[in-house]
Amino acid sequence: MAIDLTGILANVTGLVEGMLLLDQVRFSSPAGPAVFNPDTGQYEAPEGNVFYEGPGAVQPGAQSDAASAAVATQPWVNETTSRYRAYTPLTAPIAPRDTIITVIQVHPGGDTSLIGRQWRALDPSQGGTLGVIRITGLDQIQQTGGET
Repeated sequence: MAIDLTGILANVTGLVEGMLLLDQVRFSSPAGPAVFNPDTGQYEAPEGNVFYEGPGAVQPGAQSDAASAAVATQPWVNETTSRYRAYTPLTAPIAPRDTIITVIQVHPGGDTSLIGRQWRALDPSQGGTLGVIRITGLDQIQQTGGET
C-alpha cells in the first residue's frame, strides 16, 4: 500500500502557513545603497522592482555574530551579522541574493516596530523536495549611525 505523501504534505503546508504566515512582507530588488531617512532617523535601502508581496513572517535565526579586528586590543568592528529568516509560502518566488525584504504589516497583537524594517537575503531561498514552506536566510540592514 502506497502512502499518499502529496496529500499529507498539502495538509501540513496549510497548517504551517495558517500558524506562521500571519504578517505581510515585500520582496524587492535593491535599487542602490541605503539612504538616510530624516523622517524616521534610519537608513533605508531603496526598493527597486517588487516581485513578491503577500503572507510571510520574519523571525530571528541563529545568534548574531560580531566580528572583531585581528588584534585583541583593537575595538569591535561596527557591523554585525544579524541572522534572521523569512518564511513565505512555496508559491512565493525564490528570492535571489541581496533581495530586500520589508515587513509591511503585522498581525493583530504583533510587534509593530517591525513595520518598515528591512533585511537583505544572504543567499537564494532554500527549497527541498519535501518542503512545506519557503525559507530565506536574512541579514538585517544595519543602521550605520552618524552617517548622513
